[in-house]
Amino acid sequence: VDLKECLQSAEFISSSNENFKILEDGSVYTTSAVSLSAEKKTFTILLKDIQEHIQKKIHVSLVEEEKKKSRHARDTVLKRTKRRWGPIPSVMIENSLGPFPLQIQQVQSDTAQNYTIYYSASGPGIDQDPKGLFYIERETGNIFATRAVDREQYPSFQIICFATTPDGYSPEVPLVHTIRIEDDNDNAPYFTQDLFEFSVPENSKPGVVVGKVTAEDRDEPYTLHTTLKYRIVSQNPPVTPAFSLHGDTGVIAVLLPQLDRELVSSYTLLVEVRDMAGQPFGLCTTGTAVIRIEDTNDNAPCFKQTQYETRVEENRVNVEILRVSVVDLDEPGSPGSGAVYEIIRGNDDRSFEITTDKNTNEGILCVVKGLDYESAKQRILVIAVNNEAPYMLAPHSQQLSQSTSSVTVHILDVDEGPVFKPCHLRLDVKECEEVGTSIGKYLAEDPETGNSEGICYRIPPGQCNWISIDEKSGEVRTIKVLDRDLGEMRQGQCNITVLAIDRNGKTGTGTIQVVIQPGNKNYPRITKTNYIMCRDRKPICLTAQDGDESPYSTPFVYRITDRSLASMWKITRHNDNSVYLSPKGDTPFGIYRIPVSVIDNGGKVGENLVEVNLCDCVTPTECDIGPRSNPNGNVTLGVWAILAMILGSLLLLLILITICGCCGSGVMHRHVTDDCANHNLIISNTEAPGEEVMDHNVIPLQNTNDQGGYGIKTGDQQTFEMVKGRGHTLESVKGGGHQTLGSVKEGGGQPMMDTCRYSYSEWHNFTHPRLGEKVHLCRQDEEQKHSEDYLLSYNYEGKGSLAGSVGCCSDQHEEEALDFLDQLEPKFRTLAETCVKR
Repeated sequence: VDLKECLQSAEFISSSNENFKILEDGSVYTTSAVSLSAEKKTFTILLKDIQEHIQKKIHVSLVEEEKKKSRHARDTVLKRTKRRWGPIPSVMIENSLGPFPLQIQQVQSDTAQNYTIYYSASGPGIDQDPKGLFYIERETGNIFATRAVDREQYPSFQIICFATTPDGYSPEVPLVHTIRIEDDNDNAPYFTQDLFEFSVPENSKPGVVVGKVTAEDRDEPYTLHTTLKYRIVSQNPPVTPAFSLHGDTGVIAVLLPQLDRELVSSYTLLVEVRDMAGQPFGLCTTGTAVIRIEDTNDNAPCFKQTQYETRVEENRVNVEILRVSVVDLDEPGSPGSGAVYEIIRGNDDRSFEITTDKNTNEGILCVVKGLDYESAKQRILVIAVNNEAPYMLAPHSQQLSQSTSSVTVHILDVDEGPVFKPCHLRLDVKECEEVGTSIGKYLAEDPETGNSEGICYRIPPGQCNWISIDEKSGEVRTIKVLDRDLGEMRQGQCNITVLAIDRNGKTGTGTIQVVIQPGNKNYPRITKTNYIMCRDRKPICLTAQDGDESPYSTPFVYRITDRSLASMWKITRHNDNSVYLSPKGDTPFGIYRIPVSVIDNGGKVGENLVEVNLCDCVTPTECDIGPRSNPNGNVTLGVWAILAMILGSLLLLLILITICGCCGSGVMHRHVTDDCANHNLIISNTEAPGEEVMDHNVIPLQNTNDQGGYGIKTGDQQTFEMVKGRGHTLESVKGGGHQTLGSVKEGGGQPMMDTCRYSYSEWHNFTHPRLGEKVHLCRQDEEQKHSEDYLLSYNYEGKGSLAGSVGCCSDQHEEEALDFLDQLEPKFRTLAETCVKR
């Protein structure tokens, strides 16, 4: 390896692998047999310039040389070599006293005359090149050491010897010679720590391991120079030895069976370590080990006093009345000395409570419930104390007993206010009860007298305003309807504080809890009422809801209230709140409005109208448009149809007003004949309002024949009647833009045009047959089938009543009491003359 190229001023040369040695000229030698595997073997050559502080590295890879084999060559080639001697390793005593130079070994060669060496050291001092430590005489081959060597720094050396002829030829392979430095006991053992600290619980059994002390020796391992022995030199305090130390391992164990922390809290041991297996001439060192005794709860706490007395006023709450203290020999602040107090007797009502002050370890006795002087004038409590940690008995010790103390509490009497009994009263109110309903009484008593005399009651403001309480009697009443569906009542309950005040102004408080019990105030209703049922007639699921709670809601009972529809539809139960609605038999298609009543579990009935469109369809979307009719004659109109009807009616009304305005003047000049007065009421074209005539003399006439009629009684006792005509025909007359009826008299046979109106019966007898025929034709479609989308005529509803008119004037059977007609005012007489035409 060319070292000069890498670092010209290299002063130190070393190899990272001990199997290889690098000389100053760059030659690389193996120091032992090397087996090359399939992988590369690598090592690093380290070059250092100590003065310039420069360091370089050269990486070397060794590969096994491939040997070419001929066809006839043997696999193994034997080669004859000259036998040579191998010197045994030389030994040099560490710290040898000389004399120097000290001869170590001699090497010789039969063919060479000049000898040179290169050597290397191993050990901690390898970084310091031991130059000039060894040399060889060039002519004799004697190897000499120039000075003493420290084995701890250089345990061994390897010297490579070269033999050359005078002309520089090396006939032999270099010889490797090892020089081992023999150890001298020049290093005393030393402890790995300046101070060893251990701890062990008190009362531990003998043999329990406490810890281990360790020491080391820099001399050659596995020799007497490094064979160490341990022993305890002294113990502080100087009492009975409490621990033992194993001489070979340095393990410290418990020796004394009674380690009591309360007597000795810690031990200090002075230990010694000596080499040469502990022989007196060996080198030794001492060290210190401190063993702390850990506390265990082997001492029970004890009260300083066995009896205590204290006083407290009645009705005082959360007040400290006494502090108790204990003595515990265990370590302060540890769980073994922490006191835990409890009241074991006399606190059945839990009026008292005792806690621990963590700072002082005292017990604090407090009153948590007010005491009543009238019930008991004093209370006697028994208090016990324990530790936070469980007890651990020392060997050969007796069972620990629990310490107790008695406390006498004297209760002082004070003037106290009224007390409600009970202090918390629950009142249940039915939902939606009437205002002012009495729901109970809430009374308080004076503890001094034991009665309620002279106590008044009030409800402080700022609470839910549901109830009121009578100031003297304590009777509780509702002041509003309590409904669980309204605002603040949704929670269903409210706590109300009530004050009781006695004659001295002392007050007491109580609480009324008003709970609203669910009532049956809501009607059950069907959530969805419009359905479309196709030809598959799949049942419809009707589901009802009720805002009430159980037991006023489900199960529901469904019924069809219409008998005719009940014969066509049926209801089948599904569950508690729903049923199936389906048609019976071959129910025709159409829209059905089915009244269904739903009865909840409380008996409240909700009426619902379910509309079912029984349609000849496959999917419901086919029947979801347009109005439809059902067999009962009901018609369903859409919004646009209704709007079109309204607009058409307004347009028709406008046309009629226009026609009447155009024809009014012609009618005014027509001659009204007597025959016209006998057939119909007179038409008045006066548009202005007339004067109001307050006279009871105008009465209807009694029917004079089976045809009936109405008339006016005048002063000449003449009567004009409206009678039915016979033999009429419908004749179209063009003029004025409208049609009129032609009239033919019975006796004459001379037709004449009549401008007055005829009776309803005459018009009905003429038009009804023809109108019925037109309607019948309109109800048929192209296939001569009746259409479902057309209006149907109303059915005949029966004859009229035999009683006739029930008007207030229908009892005038004779023409009597008509004298009032002679005293009519001039204006009314003029009207009568115009109508009668004598």
